[in-house]
Amino acid sequence: MLQNDLKRVIAYSTCSQLGYMAFACGLSSYSTSFFHLINHGCFKALLFLSAGSIIHGCSDEQDLRRMGGLGKLFPITYCMFLIGSLSLMGFPFLSGFFSKDIILETAFAHYTVSGLFAYWLGTLSAFFTAFYSFRLMYLTFLSSVNSSKPIIQGAHESFGLIIFSLVTLSLGSIFSGFMLKDLFIGVGSIFLGNSIFILPKHFNLFEAEFLPTLVKLTPVLFSL
Repeated sequence: MLQNDLKRVIAYSTCSQLGYMAFACGLSSYSTSFFHLINHGCFKALLFLSAGSIIHGCSDEQDLRRMGGLGKLFPITYCMFLIGSLSLMGFPFLSGFFSKDIILETAFAHYTVSGLFAYWLGTLSAFFTAFYSFRLMYLTFLSSVNSSKPIIQGAHESFGLIIFSLVTLSLGSIFSGFMLKDLFIGVGSIFLGNSIFILPKHFNLFEAEFLPTLVKLTPVLFSL
C-alpha cells in the first residue's frame, strides 16, 4: 500500500493472490485454487503488460511519484489497466469476482471458528487489494502531472502488437471467470478427477452456493 514503484506494487499484489490460492488449498478446495490461478493469470498478465507499456512510453520511468495525468496520453493502456485492476479487486462479473468470492464463500461454509476467521481475514484482504489498486490507478492516470517536461513530451501509446496483446488479455480478464466456472467448480465437475483425494466433510461447494446473500455480498461491499 505504500510502494512507489509501479511494477513492484503489481508484483506484491501477485503475492497477495497467491495467498488466496494457498488459502483455498488449506480449505481442501483445490479446484477453486486452480480456478483462481487461471483467472489471475489473465488479469495479472494484463496489468504487467500495461505497466510495461507505460514504462516504455515514459522513458523507462517507474516511480509513481513522477507520473500522473497519463490517462489522456495512454487512453488504450488506461482502459486495459482499469479492466485488469477491477478484475483484481473482484468487481462483479469480471473474472476475479468469480474465483475470489467462491474461495471466501467456501471458507464461511465450513461453519467453524477457523473458517469464519479465514473468511473475514480474506474479506479484509479484498478491501486492501481494492485500496492499493485504486491508489495505483490514481497516481498513474488521474492525479496532476508530476513528470518532467521531456518525459511528457516524449510519452506515447504503445504500437499495434502490444495493443493487440492487451486487448486479448482484457477479454480473458472479463470473460474467463464466467466461461470456465462450470469446468472448475461447477456442480458435478470432474476437473481434478481422482488425482487428489478430498474427505467428504471438506467438500462444501454445495453449501457455498446457498449461503445468505449478505455473506456473499460482504467482500464486494468491502471492495467497493
